[in-house]
Amino acid sequence: MRILIYSYNYYPEPIGIAPLMTELAEGLVKRGHEVRVVTGMPNYPQRRIYPGYRGRFYKCEERNGVKIERTYIWIRPKPSLLDRLLLDGSFVLTSFIPALMGPRPDVILTTVPPLPVSLSATLTGWVHDCPVVLNVQDIQHEAAVHVGLLKNKFVIRAFEALEKFANRAATRISVIADGFVENLVGKGVPREKIDLIPNWVDVNFIRPLPKEDNAFRKAHQLEGKFVVLYSGNIALTQDLPTVIKAAACLRENPNIVFVIVGEEKALSRVSDYCQMYGAYNVKLIPFQPREKLPEMLAAADVSLVTQKHNVIAFNLPSKIPVILASGRPIVASVPSTGTAARAVQQSGGGIVVPPEDPIALASAIEKLYYNPEKVEKLGKQGRQHAIDFYSSEQALNRYEELFSSLMPQPVSKVKPLPN
Repeated sequence: MRILIYSYNYYPEPIGIAPLMTELAEGLVKRGHEVRVVTGMPNYPQRRIYPGYRGRFYKCEERNGVKIERTYIWIRPKPSLLDRLLLDGSFVLTSFIPALMGPRPDVILTTVPPLPVSLSATLTGWVHDCPVVLNVQDIQHEAAVHVGLLKNKFVIRAFEALEKFANRAATRISVIADGFVENLVGKGVPREKIDLIPNWVDVNFIRPLPKEDNAFRKAHQLEGKFVVLYSGNIALTQDLPTVIKAAACLRENPNIVFVIVGEEKALSRVSDYCQMYGAYNVKLIPFQPREKLPEMLAAADVSLVTQKHNVIAFNLPSKIPVILASGRPIVASVPSTGTAARAVQQSGGGIVVPPEDPIALASAIEKLYYNPEKVEKLGKQGRQHAIDFYSSEQALNRYEELFSSLMPQPVSKVKPLPN
């Protein structure tokens, strides 16, 4: 099959949807498919175009058999609402031409957010007369309204109309968690149009490694410590203040160290929180290269997933499968009724505590510190769950089956009856 992946994020961006789409594209190539990716100039999470891509309107390259076509985007380090709209709009406009001018695909897979890209992907599908699969990673505008980030009624209505169009126009919709299924069915999307394909992880790349002789631990003076790791996006919904307050609760124990890995500018805000709450047992470390991700995850004794209490229920952090695959337990400070809590509980690889409750978070961490047998048990259960439910091979099988089901079925030749 000829497959066009229409995704704003792609390699070399290290976190979020980029590694997932990269693994999917390269995995499909290994299975004999022809894959082309239309994407933006790499910029995430710093929100600055990477060196080597700046000042370009278009750049075509190939990596591991995947043809990658990158186009100009409007990007600002601290985007306002207008900047975000210009970012989405610029990608829709600049990406449409290479998507349209390339060879006719048999199927288009487009990832949202950003939601406006569904416009250009749908038009490309109409012109080429091929099916479009909408991969919903987040319903971003709904989440933004839920936490109070988006209040402009005109913009809200516009996004709701755009979402309705995208859902109707898509041939099929793939979602990453059952909470999304419930959300879309509630909006009138037929259940048979929705395919549940969880996000995945390369369980051969992300795997349990020994803490002893760990390069990340050595580099950051963590040997002999009980390491509580938070790694990933640092934004409003992630609720890092609760983590810092929990660390402050445990500062009298010199053996427990919190490590926060994130984008450098965001870490400066976290540093202010550390000073404010006297959390001197927190180490702040910039994002690591992707090739060092397995040893960084292996350096932890436990890893954190945090959300605020008002985060929308269907939101599922992509880091959950990754942490489980590393063989380290999760302590999830998340709403008990949400998809994230359900995923952690079903995995058997972690524990869930109430969100925005630093005392509950600190207590859960301290109990695990004094119970290494439970830490080991949770880690093993989580690893097995990742292999059983989140392996990239399973995701490849499911997407391959989905794409194949959308291909025109060959017409069988019927022999004429003899005279």
